[in-house]
Amino acid sequence: MLSKHQIVNWLLDCEHIFTEQRDYLTALDTDIGDGDHGLNMQRGFAKVAEKLPAVADKDIGQVLKTTGMTLLSSVGGASGPLYGTFFIRAAASTDACQSLSLGQLGKMLSDGVEGIVSRGRAEPGDKTMCDAWWPALAALQQAQQQELPLNEALDKAVAAAAAGTEATIQMQARKGRASYLGERSIGHQDAGATSTLLLLTALRDRARL
Repeated sequence: MLSKHQIVNWLLDCEHIFTEQRDYLTALDTDIGDGDHGLNMQRGFAKVAEKLPAVADKDIGQVLKTTGMTLLSSVGGASGPLYGTFFIRAAASTDACQSLSLGQLGKMLSDGVEGIVSRGRAEPGDKTMCDAWWPALAALQQAQQQELPLNEALDKAVAAAAAGTEATIQMQARKGRASYLGERSIGHQDAGATSTLLLLTALRDRARL
């Protein structure tokens, strides 16, 4: 089981991770985007870290909803609305929950990704964050069917997200600013997929503690 305490600490961890990786994400985004993804993710999760202590005693759904609303209100560019929607949608199935089973975690993440898709209209191969999310969700679903432990399931999800992120290098962007570059977008790793991988890796690492 994944406890509420672990969920809160995962989101707090993200502030440090996106601060450390800000320049890396910015460099990726500068190649084919607006060049603000690293700064936006760092700024957004710094605000989340400020807000979470006030809801740390609430259920997981409230923690996730607060995270989403904070990202929506504090992050510019595409990442704010997309990640904000992800967490708000993820909150729906975790209302009143104090811990999550693997199945509940998979549902939470799946609902969140559906929110991203509904807002961004991404399809597989469009070179977006969803090209990292979808393989991760498939890996979690398979792990649940195999009745694997939570930590092992998250290992597989992170590995799948990493492969999906790397695969974006050879894709031609069909969404966002990168799509304006056409074939010139090929050869660059998608910044959104990379931040998704960082998010999932942080969740995997926190679940081990």
